[in-house]
Amino acid sequence: MNRNNAPIGVIDSGVGGLTVVKEMLQYLSTETIIYIGDDARCPYGPRSVEEVKEFTMEMASALAKMGIKMLVVACNTATAVTLDLLREQFPFPVLGVIEPGARAATRVSSTRKIAVLGTVGTIKSQAYENAISAISADAEIVPLACPEFVPLVESGQYKQMDIRPVVKRSLDPIAHMEFDTAILGCTHYPLLYNQIQEQLPAGVTIVSSAYETVRDVEKVLSKLRLENISGERKDPIFYTTGELEGFRSIAIDWLGIERPDVRHIVLGKPGCQ
Repeated sequence: MNRNNAPIGVIDSGVGGLTVVKEMLQYLSTETIIYIGDDARCPYGPRSVEEVKEFTMEMASALAKMGIKMLVVACNTATAVTLDLLREQFPFPVLGVIEPGARAATRVSSTRKIAVLGTVGTIKSQAYENAISAISADAEIVPLACPEFVPLVESGQYKQMDIRPVVKRSLDPIAHMEFDTAILGCTHYPLLYNQIQEQLPAGVTIVSSAYETVRDVEKVLSKLRLENISGERKDPIFYTTGELEGFRSIAIDWLGIERPDVRHIVLGKPGCQ
């Protein structure tokens, strides 16, 4: 396969990375995407650093065997603990979602008071604090772990029931704090955007890293002359370690693809089904 025609790989702990894929499908109109979501072992937030590294490496290795030309780590927890390792291990460019999210937040915040909503693992890593401080040394960070959010998305409950009480309870610890910008520091969270916005103080700007990440992808493709200029984009392929129908339902809902190609994959062992 011509390297330019090779697909871009996207990995996530589950369905959350579809928020990045949605932006990629819109803005990278000639690029083919292969996605792996590790739904069977989601969420990654409460897991140990060693487990996250192991699982992320398994997904990246599977995509490397499929001949990808670039890897996008669409999971904030995985980005926080494995980005440098992945860049050392693989010959293709590897992009994460934390630096783009931090950059977007500092650009829109006028007070430099920024809340970060993320998984336990992402918040513990302080990856956003470090990324934001590198851009704006005077920024004040309000970190908050929201461990109940990912299960709401993975289970599909965000579509089936009123989840406002759960969102309110999760965001209560920062309800009376001062900040003008909130980063959705987990790619699952944009699927809860409306409910989160409802519970945050009025006037707070919500930032998702997805769009900014795709801008980074565009820049790297151009710099390395890896753009697919043939115009022969194939339909995206989605692999999940979990239940096919649940993944397919969320993909249809979020991406608007009528019949997404969703397949099962076994990580840590050879072969796909």
